[in-house]
Amino acid sequence: QVQLVESGGGLVQPGGSLRLSCAASGSIFSGYAMGWYRQAPGKQRELVATITSSGDTNYDDSVKGRFTISRDNAKNTVYLQMNSLKPEDTANYYCVLKRGPSWNYWGQGTQVTVSS
Repeated sequence: QVQLVESGGGLVQPGGSLRLSCAASGSIFSGYAMGWYRQAPGKQRELVATITSSGDTNYDDSVKGRFTISRDNAKNTVYLQMNSLKPEDTANYYCVLKRGPSWNYWGQGTQVTVSS
């Protein structure tokens, strides 16, 4: 069974930075695409960033230029570096893994709150 555990969330002021981490179980982590979803109250869930097994990245327009997704396969860990944070970035952030056609493995989430 794949298990994903997020960490690094918290309260930060607008313009600040946070780095989220996601530790994944299993020995085949390097062969799967990874990503980060976020869900804010009253908002539609959105896929904010993805990274393929080969390291190719993609970002939602709302975070492009501010967020960076990366992975360390030796540590079975994926990261989301978030800079220039805005109040609208406030959400629960979920680490996800793609096995097949969908993002079917999810972590428990970590809360990010951007407020002054």
